[in-house]
Amino acid sequence: MQPLQGITVVTLEHAIAAPFATRQLADLGARVIKIERPGVGDFARGYDERVRGLASHFVWTNRSKESLTLDVKDAEAQKILLRLITEEADVVVQNLAPGAAARLGLSFDALRKVRPNIIVCDISGYGGDGPYRDKKAYDLLIQSEAGFVSVTGTPDTPSKAGPSIADISAGMYAYTNILAALMQRQQTGQGQHIDVSMLESLTEWMGYPLYYAFEGAAPPPRSGASHATIYPYGPFPAGDGKTVMLGLQNEREWKGFCEQVLLQPTLATDERFTSNSKRSAARAELSALIVQAFSTLTAAQVVERLEQASIANAQVNSMAEVWAHPQLQARNRWTEVDTPQGRVPALLPPGSWHTAAPRMDAVPALGQHTEAILAGQGYSAEQIATLRSAGTV
Repeated sequence: MQPLQGITVVTLEHAIAAPFATRQLADLGARVIKIERPGVGDFARGYDERVRGLASHFVWTNRSKESLTLDVKDAEAQKILLRLITEEADVVVQNLAPGAAARLGLSFDALRKVRPNIIVCDISGYGGDGPYRDKKAYDLLIQSEAGFVSVTGTPDTPSKAGPSIADISAGMYAYTNILAALMQRQQTGQGQHIDVSMLESLTEWMGYPLYYAFEGAAPPPRSGASHATIYPYGPFPAGDGKTVMLGLQNEREWKGFCEQVLLQPTLATDERFTSNSKRSAARAELSALIVQAFSTLTAAQVVERLEQASIANAQVNSMAEVWAHPQLQARNRWTEVDTPQGRVPALLPPGSWHTAAPRMDAVPALGQHTEAILAGQGYSAEQIATLRSAGTV
């Protein structure tokens, strides 16, 4: 499963957004050369030590890549980088500080003069222009600017998402735009400049609450793990202290829920609850009735009734339970990848093809491929040793 085999990506990346995008290109067979600072590397390498001494973010987003250390502020390193790009790269990805890539001569306008079919993808917090261009951007800050935090959490406490969704959304749009640019290049032979901002990516994901609050209307209220505008839809305690997550989508399901789960068929026609908008407005009253009905049941018994009534439900899994999830196990979705600290489990890429296995190569050590890449450019072992002693690589 390597449709991008033969495509070379050179990436000046750190943290999550760009590494997540390029890892997926690597999953599809692209050769991804990751430029890292000598001695330090991508600062995400130092976020934590949770994976046998390696950082959890780094292990997740950097498998199947080659690590080349270059001090890009060094003139000789800049020559190496520019030669690598102009002679080998199909795609350049960067999420450096605003303007940094241009100062290194790596803007799309500069590169296409020597490589007209180059694809350059710039990933930033706010985009390549506008009044916020130079503003620092981290995931939490973009979640706030895009309005996500304002509609997430409890009525008393706004909350961020657990995973870094602003980074992830930007990485996904970078990935799909690069694929589209590669398809366009097949047809036209021309390169492309892609400008992906975290703010615009996450704002796209905010489409439902934005339209819900159209023309000054009130936004969806913060409702914890419950749905803001559909009810009942969220967590409910069972009598054994466990929590059951459930959701209703229509009046047919509401009728079945009353008859087969609550065992209170008259509630289905109770005027307080005869539409979703009424149920949502009266959620405090309805919640009390549901909690009372579940109080004599274990979570397993509640789930059994929900299944019999064809009501959607889920378990609120811990991370340990996700690692052992029976559905992922039954579908053989886990494999292993090599790391500098041995083999670790890794989820197969979603959407893997049945006709071929996806690429799942090692997570690189810092600078692991420096000698091989430079040797491929014609550098001798002695020249590489000199570059290393000078701190260039």
